[in-house]
Amino acid sequence: MTAPPLHLAVALDAAGWHPAAWRAEDARPADLFDARYWADLVTEAEHGLLDFVTFEDALGVQSAAFHRPDDRTDQVRGSLDAVLLAARVAPLTSHIGLVPTANVTHTEPFHVSTGIATLDYASTGRAGLRPQIASRAADAAHFGRRTTPRLTDEDVRDPERIGRRLSPLFDEAADAVEVARRLWDSWEDDAEIRDAATGRFIDRDKVHHIDFEGEHFSVRGPAITPRPPQGQPPVMSLAHARVPYEFAARAADAVWVTPHDRAQAAAILAQVDAAVRRTGRDTRARPLLRFAEVLVFLDAEPGAAARRKARLDELDGAALGSDAEVFTGTPGELADLLLDWREAGLDGFRLRPGALPHDLVEITRGLVPELQRRGAFRTAYDATTLRGHLRLPRPESRYARAS
Repeated sequence: MTAPPLHLAVALDAAGWHPAAWRAEDARPADLFDARYWADLVTEAEHGLLDFVTFEDALGVQSAAFHRPDDRTDQVRGSLDAVLLAARVAPLTSHIGLVPTANVTHTEPFHVSTGIATLDYASTGRAGLRPQIASRAADAAHFGRRTTPRLTDEDVRDPERIGRRLSPLFDEAADAVEVARRLWDSWEDDAEIRDAATGRFIDRDKVHHIDFEGEHFSVRGPAITPRPPQGQPPVMSLAHARVPYEFAARAADAVWVTPHDRAQAAAILAQVDAAVRRTGRDTRARPLLRFAEVLVFLDAEPGAAARRKARLDELDGAALGSDAEVFTGTPGELADLLLDWREAGLDGFRLRPGALPHDLVEITRGLVPELQRRGAFRTAYDATTLRGHLRLPRPESRYARAS
């Protein structure tokens, strides 16, 4: 039986995922806060027929440390709001999915839901959501309403320990996603009548209060934005340990994991499957797609990518460290790796370009044609929505069923 085509996405972040990428010869550091820079990246990704791009975000200035701020001035600092950025580039593209990161610890789910629903309209059905918890306690000071667990240097050496410390925030995030989904459903698809002759703009019986009551939120609803074009934009999450695997099983449509070889990919997917069983999710009714993350440096010439990474390491003063596998090589060698890892049960990959725009172009114009030659990737878009690219059915509003 022929395997379905790979799902392929790229994670866009500043000048690339290497801290010194902004100093690369072909980098564009002067343009990082210019919408044209991001438009160029996203349109290049669409040229490569990728399923979606993701936009990183945070509530504090970037730091070399995962859990606390730093005072470094030799790395990129500062960023644009991911949801607003995705909305800015949406009209410049026509097929590729747009998945911004949105913090759900310090942002009310009503606002997250509205922002993503609006993005789905701006992109005509190509929005997704990556909900993110606040892992840095210092970020709470920007809001002054609450405190969050403060991770220690010892905590961050162990993903399982991080998950346990932040478990209450993951529980809250699962409720936040559920509120967002209910708000997306709160308008039935045909709630808008827009009949000027009779003066009826909406059918009020098809706009519903959600009346969500949980440990963390009490939300009456309905949404202020009619039901998004996709019904429910896909929700995706990054996970490294038991607690975030369970969050993905409860709340996400796709989970991104970080194996370092095929055997570890299989072991991690077994843990994801166990989390699905613990949460009681029926994956026949609600599929959970599994993506692996790979941080990539690509060049057609053998050895060139490794030399380029070594130069960036030298500029940064340290070898690149990452939660994900760091790959240096040719597009053909990366294709070998992806197709090998897929045999562990992966549906696709989210690739992190080490340096932008260089490694993104190598993905779209080197890796993609190589995968196409092997029959492992699409040669044209066959859908116009993100749910369509992911082969996820459009869900019916739960309130339409109830009424």
